[in-house]
Formats: sequence, structure tokens, C-alpha cells
Amino acid sequence: MAAFSARDLREAPAAQPERERERRTPPANLAVLRRLAAEDAPPAYSRVVIAGAARAIEATLVVVSGLAVYFAYIVPHVGQQPGYFATMILVAALSIVLFQSLQTYSVPAFRRPDRASLRVAAGWTLAFLAAFATMFFLKLDGAVSRLWMAGWFALGLPALLIERVALARVVAHFVRSGRLQQRAVVVGGGPIGAELLRELAKSDEAELRLLGVFDDRGDDRAPETVEGYPKLGNVDDLVEFARATRVDLIIFALPISAEQRILQMLRKLWVLPIDIRLAAHANRLRFRPRSYSYVGSAPMLDVFDKPIADWDVVIKAGFDRVAGAIALGLLSPVLALTALAIKLDSRGPVLFKQKRYGFNNELIEIYKFRSMYVDQLDPTAAKLVTRGDPRVTRVGRFIRKTSIDELPQLFNVVFKGDLSLVGPRPHAVHAKAADRQYDEVVDGYFARHRVKPGITGWAQVNGWRGETDTHEKIQQRVEHDLYYIENWSILLDLFILAITPFSLLRHDSAY
Repeated sequence: MAAFSARDLREAPAAQPERERERRTPPANLAVLRRLAAEDAPPAYSRVVIAGAARAIEATLVVVSGLAVYFAYIVPHVGQQPGYFATMILVAALSIVLFQSLQTYSVPAFRRPDRASLRVAAGWTLAFLAAFATMFFLKLDGAVSRLWMAGWFALGLPALLIERVALARVVAHFVRSGRLQQRAVVVGGGPIGAELLRELAKSDEAELRLLGVFDDRGDDRAPETVEGYPKLGNVDDLVEFARATRVDLIIFALPISAEQRILQMLRKLWVLPIDIRLAAHANRLRFRPRSYSYVGSAPMLDVFDKPIADWDVVIKAGFDRVAGAIALGLLSPVLALTALAIKLDSRGPVLFKQKRYGFNNELIEIYKFRSMYVDQLDPTAAKLVTRGDPRVTRVGRFIRKTSIDELPQLFNVVFKGDLSLVGPRPHAVHAKAADRQYDEVVDGYFARHRVKPGITGWAQVNGWRGETDTHEKIQQRVEHDLYYIENWSILLDLFILAITPFSLLRHDSAY
């Protein structure tokens, strides 16, 4: 089954409106819904990143233990021998490959250091046996010292085992705090949903938590509880619920033949930064094993993946902080001169704080240089700034046209972390296109909030910045934002940053 595209969802027919009586969450479950929505669920840590970090730490330990023996034994006796460094790198790489093949890089393995340690010891031993065999067959006995190899083996093994014990404690802390737990909901309360819930209930509670069931049906076919899990509402309620608390995974428990019904629900859910899967346990149509992902032991078909996940999050966040700090340093004279000009031009503060919608529609507060007279500030952007707007000061016109007024958002990037250098621009609370809210003009508008907003973006460098007084302008801005989200790479971010200054000179659309 191919994953749905954003275009599929925008072109899918809208679901028929439901009567309020049918939409209502069962009264018995309202308290459960409110309690879950009020839970303080910290963001989850990526298992992929944790496993990758463990590999990096263990590869470093292997090399460091080899270096320790090298400097303690080889250098004092025979001096520097560059060939040893190549040996250390090759053995380290082979060790990590063996540890991986022995399935030691998973959260369950990290949590059980007793079992994992035996596999690590076996992998470490195999790596050295392979090294000795290679030396024997290639007649390299004199290339490296066997005493050094033995000392390296004896030092490296306890270092790896101690590291595994420490890793187990760190992972146990993550488990207790819920950082490694997938918080999931099931859409569909029929027989397929009940069967899926029974299967998922067998999963380790530390790895998967089922919050409840959402069902788009409002009649007797949708009971108040399914296999002991409460019905928390319908798909509209799920969108609000996923913005009130952390939901990592949405699983559709519907027959694969119900494509139209699935499309109608996905049209509402695709705006969320959440993995969406279709349960395949009850489907008679079978695909190749590689087509499936698994939640517990239940096979799934991937429908939507959360954009910019796992290592991509780490890379983008690290790039934002480092590049943002460098930009702050380089632009500090511009920031200082702009602040002085604003202070001399009109009374009032230099900085202006404005509430905007950020990642997953969370309210954030961004910083800007004040460009309006202090008694005419518009914190909610209820009225768009137009050409010759009398609310804008003399200095304000210049800094808005050159986007210098946006530079204080580097503080959001570097210190608060709620903005990125590149991404869709954060949505002003009451911003409108002509006389209508943006989300009323563009279907799926809030899908652009599936990633962290940015100071500049693909839409801005393509000329869609500044005034959005027509429906076409906001439509084009959203189309470009969605293109960015679906095609993100760190190279695309670098390209956008590189051409941003030139696009400011080329496009004259900000007032």
C-alpha cells in the first residue's frame, strides 16, 4: 500500500458533517479524556538516536582502550607505529558490526545488561579472533604486537561491560520518566480494533502506552469501551487531543478496503506531527515482509511519518544552535545600531514580543524589533501591515523592508529553541488573508506546523513574504511550506540561508 500524499488528502472528499449528539464523547469517559489531556508528558527520546549514540560511545571506548595500551606499551619500547592506528579503527568497526548482528543495540537489550553483556563479550572475542586470523593468513604476525592485542582485549572488555551497566541505568531512568514510551491511540472501535488492542496489550508497558480509542461512528457500533480502553471521542476530538498532550502514534484499525473512509479521516489528521499507521494484522492481502513495520508484534503499513525525526532532529537542532550563535556574533553590530536607531526615532521599547503559533500549534512568544509606534502596536496581527501604513515608524519601514526587524528571533533560535533558522514562518494568532483566517482559506493550512517554524523559509526566498492580502498569496505560501517539509534536508536549509539576502533585494513585498 502506497503512502498517501498531501495532494491526495487535499483532493479527498470532505467527511459529511455529524450531528452534535453523535460527536459527543461518552459522558463516562470525559473525565478520562480530561485527565489524559492534562498529563505532563515530556517529549519522547528517539530510540534510533539512543542506539546510534551507544554505537558511537562503544566505538570510542574500543579505540581509546587500544590507544591506552599502545601508549603504555608500544611507544616506550618501539616508538610511534602508524599501522596500529589502522588496526584499531578496523577492529572497532568490526566490533560494532558484530554487536549489531548480535542484536545488542535495542532498548530491550540496553535494559537487560546481563544478557547483552554476554553478547558483547562474544562479539568482542569474535572481533579479535577475526583479527588474529587475518594476521595469520596475510602473514602479518610481525606487523602488530600480539602482547598489545592481548592487552587491548583484556582492557577493552571490562570497559565495554561497565559502559553497558551505566547505559542500563540511564535507559532505566528514561523508561521511568516515560521518555521511551510510545503514546498511541487507535482509530476504529470495531472487531478489527478490538483484535488489535488485544494484541497490543501484550506489549511491554514501558515501550507502548495505549491511551484510548477514537471512532468516527456515533451510533451503537461505537461502544464506550473497547477491550477495556475508553472511547475518547471522534477524529475531530483526536486533533484537539493530540495538541493538548503528547501522542506519538495513531493506528487505524480499519479494513484496507475502506480507503474512502480512511482518506476522509486522514484529511483531518495529516496536519499533526505524528506517525500514522494502518494495522495490517487482519488484512487478507499480504505484502512482502519488508513492507511492514511493527508495533509490538502487530504488523503495520506506514501511512505518514512524522517529518524531521530521529537523527534529522538532532542535526537540525545542532545546526540551528551553532549557526544561530555565529550569526548573533557576526550581526551584533547591526543589532546594536538598529536598537539605537529605534530608540532615537520614537519612544517605547526596542523589542516587540508577539504571540504566534509554533510547532504543533503551540503558542510561542517571538522577539522582533519594534517597527510601529508604541500606542499602535498589534500583538495579535489582527490587521495586516499595508503599503504606507501610518502605524509604521520611519525606522520601522526600513527594517521591515530589509527584514532586519526579524533578527532578534535569533534569540528564540539560540536560547529558547522554539524557532529554527529555516522553516515555515510562525503563524500570527489573528492573521488573515483579506477578511478570512488563513486556515479558512487553505485546506490543511496547519499542516505547515508539523515542523518547527523558522526565521526564513522556502516561501520567503521564492517571493511569498510580506503582505498576504489575497487568497492566492497565502495559498502559494502554504504550498511552498509544504514542499519544504516534504523535501527537507540540511543542504536545503543551507541553500535557503545562502540565498535569503539576495531574495530580500529581489522581492519587494514587505512593508
